[in-house]
Amino acid sequence: MPDNFSAITYTAAITDSADFQRQFSYFRLRRLLQIIGFTLLGLILAVVVSSGATQLLILSGCIALLVAGGFALKQQALVSAYILLWSMALMLSALAYTSGGLRDLALLGYPGLLVYAAILGSVGLFYSLLLFVMLYCTFLTWLTLSGYLHPFIPALGWQHLVFVAVIMLVTGFSVFLMVRDMRQLMHSLQLENAKVRINRREIERLAHHDPLTGLPNRILGEQLYHQTLSYCLQQQRQLAVLFLDLDNFKPVNDSLGHSAGDVLLRELATRLKNTLSADQQVIRFGGDEFLFLVPCVADNTALNTLALQLITEVAKPFNIMQTSVTVSGSIGISLAPADGNEFNVLCRKADLAMYKAKEDGRNTVRQYDDKLDQDNADKFNLQQHLRQAIRQRAFVLYYQPQVDLRSQQIISVEALLRWPQPDGSFISPAEFIPLAEQCGLISELGNWVLAEACLACARLRQQGFSQLRVAVNLSYVQFKNEQLELTIQHALLDARLPASALELELTESLLISDTELVQKQLNNLSKLGVTFAIDDFGTGYSNLGYLRSFNATTLKVDRSFITSLGVSSRDEPLIQAIINMAKGLGLKTVAEGIENEATAQLLTRLGCDEGQGYYWSPAVPENKLPALLQTHG
Repeated sequence: MPDNFSAITYTAAITDSADFQRQFSYFRLRRLLQIIGFTLLGLILAVVVSSGATQLLILSGCIALLVAGGFALKQQALVSAYILLWSMALMLSALAYTSGGLRDLALLGYPGLLVYAAILGSVGLFYSLLLFVMLYCTFLTWLTLSGYLHPFIPALGWQHLVFVAVIMLVTGFSVFLMVRDMRQLMHSLQLENAKVRINRREIERLAHHDPLTGLPNRILGEQLYHQTLSYCLQQQRQLAVLFLDLDNFKPVNDSLGHSAGDVLLRELATRLKNTLSADQQVIRFGGDEFLFLVPCVADNTALNTLALQLITEVAKPFNIMQTSVTVSGSIGISLAPADGNEFNVLCRKADLAMYKAKEDGRNTVRQYDDKLDQDNADKFNLQQHLRQAIRQRAFVLYYQPQVDLRSQQIISVEALLRWPQPDGSFISPAEFIPLAEQCGLISELGNWVLAEACLACARLRQQGFSQLRVAVNLSYVQFKNEQLELTIQHALLDARLPASALELELTESLLISDTELVQKQLNNLSKLGVTFAIDDFGTGYSNLGYLRSFNATTLKVDRSFITSLGVSSRDEPLIQAIINMAKGLGLKTVAEGIENEATAQLLTRLGCDEGQGYYWSPAVPENKLPALLQTHG
């Protein structure tokens, strides 16, 4: 049960109690006015048949009733009740004193007054009247027994019948009205209690079920898990937890709206539920995530078959808003008790397996194993280490020469980021660069690389290598930052380096995403005088239209084509085609990964302009560049 359930029911109870109090106050005020009016009529009748002191006392009671009625009309019920009951008590007491004493008919009205006080008044009014009645009766008894009071019993007449009738009718009618009102209020309260119980059940249902799909939610899912696990353990069976996440659900919401996404989720929930057997459960875990509880045996064949059936159901087209919509799903599986018994632990492990399925191409199934946990822990630790390294500037730049294949002169260097460790080893950029992009650290790291590379190039130019240029790789995350132009301007200005000395290396994947923004950034940077190289050409989406649209100056052929050159007869025509295409587009070509002289000579014959690789030098620190530049000057 969620924490806010108690608050909701408490608020409902307070509201019902307040409504009951208002309803009771309304009934009490209305009945008070009726009792005052009915009693006033009875006293007027008694005035008509009485005479002398009795008539005067009853008239004074009538006046008091009118005053009480005035306060009642002003909705001052308690004041009105005090005036009504105390005036009637004093009037009855006076009538008894002037007539029959403790035997007088007037004392018949005392029980009625006490009933009124209990229902219409307050605790104080009731006890004060009760005390007064007892003390006054005691006083009358003492006066009579002591001889100070000589009560007389008048001869019986019709007026006495009138007095008795008035007392009985007023008392009886008033009590009847109040008891009937109490019964109505009790009935009303019973109806309200029934509504509260219904509302409570509805709140409990909403607290345990997803309002969109009607499926059990995560809270109820955990309860179902424990129940199912207990059953499986008794039957010596395993309980599989399947975690399903839709692969491409966001475009549905973005293109057709969230209402369309809701329709898809409702229809999908129905499909998934119909796919399961009676002992299997589907739970909406949240968003576009579903959890399945599946009892199974040691042989996972049936489990894998079910998982594939679920993926098939997800992949079937949905007809939404007269549009055929197709999505897919990835499933991760964990098993109890093999992978643990705690619900949260198994969900986390199934979630890890699901992300592994997404990494492996999506629309597939993966089962949890311990390596996933280790990989996840390693990734988390590396991320924390990476944040600390960025704060402490624990990175260094190495530089690899780019050589003109005809003159053998070094004309530029590529800045390569290195992360040295205390033991002398290095963490590969292939490990930490994607992580930096994922956790939002790449911009800070990339800005530092830009600034350091520009400063290094400026220092080398001051040492006499005045035509040297530096190439810096840019992440797609950096390039989509609208502050990139300003960052590059600052880096060039701080280093006092001309823009023509800086070349930015971009991957092909960048060129096919968000074309308008990319084109704008390229145009602005080109106006500064910065040049561009397309890095790792041939490994991505090599669309010639994009190469023609973007004003790049250099095409870098990926090392995967170069290392096998001379080994496979199919690579040489391919490299020749790339070089010819680059020349046709006005681009110079740079071959990466040249390891030997034969490869360098072959590329020269094929018309390649520049080369880069271990044949000349691996990437080296800045302090070793002057010697290399002099050797290949």
